[in-house]
Amino acid sequence: MKKQLRILIWHVHGSYLYYLTQLPHQFYLPSKADRKGDYIGKFGHIPWGDNVHDVPVDQIKDLELDCIIFQLPHQYLRDQYEILSVDQQSLPKIYLEHDPSPHPTNSKHWVDDPNVLVVHVTAYNRLVWDNGRSPTIFIDHGVIVPADIKYTGEIPCGLVAINHLPQRGRTMGCDIYEQACREVPLNVVGMACEGLSGGLGEVIFKDLPRFEARYRFFFSPVRYTSFPLALCEAMMIGLPIVAVGITEIATLPNNEVGFISNRPEELVKGMKVLLQDYPKAHVLGNNAQRYAQDRFNIHRFIKDWNKALKLSQGYSIHKEFFVSKGG
Repeated sequence: MKKQLRILIWHVHGSYLYYLTQLPHQFYLPSKADRKGDYIGKFGHIPWGDNVHDVPVDQIKDLELDCIIFQLPHQYLRDQYEILSVDQQSLPKIYLEHDPSPHPTNSKHWVDDPNVLVVHVTAYNRLVWDNGRSPTIFIDHGVIVPADIKYTGEIPCGLVAINHLPQRGRTMGCDIYEQACREVPLNVVGMACEGLSGGLGEVIFKDLPRFEARYRFFFSPVRYTSFPLALCEAMMIGLPIVAVGITEIATLPNNEVGFISNRPEELVKGMKVLLQDYPKAHVLGNNAQRYAQDRFNIHRFIKDWNKALKLSQGYSIHKEFFVSKGG
């Protein structure tokens, strides 16, 4: 796609939005004065590019736009009718779905429109949602880590990176984390995690890659979610991983990039191997990095998203080979 598009998108998942804005388009983020919820706009510690623009919500109707990207139900069902002009409401639309459905088999997506493309962030997500009449694709994550940051693993400890882990509880595997903490050294970083065993608090986006490169392995205790971006980033740096083998994580090659299992005792066993065998940790970390460079590279991500945007602009979405109806 050669044309530079003007895209309205809410600030929902900051890390994902940062990678999405690596596309050669202009992105407009609605904001409110209190910077709350998904009206945070161009705000925070993420190093946004010059193609990202903060727009007060009452000025949205004055924008010339080419596409609207929704990410939350209320944006699609309510907010578009409150903040967009009538003409803007008729623009091409994409719904970017970050999550697996609330119920793994019986959830109907709120978008049920043959003219709205639903982009899922994993193949698993597309599989489990009932997407109705909406055409769907999935786009694997794409991430960037600074080229000068290399895995060293000199800290004999595992690292978890999840925001608000105590509040998010069993879904994000808080109990699995605390159980593992009783047997192996672990730290967790993220907002509001200081009360947990090994909780260190938030490490800001730009500092996290260098911070985590010193840890022996990366641990994902999550029970049910999409593929965590933090896991992609850790692999891209070269950390071996230990992860509960759920949803899209089940596609990772066990014993090659680390240890994947649905048995907590097997996960702890893998952690102990990595803590005791430094050379093996490096081998698995190198494998993880090569895997991530192939699957999660930013250039493939940009190419896939440009295809999705091309579809949204009316290029015969039903004839494109990579679009299907989903569940």
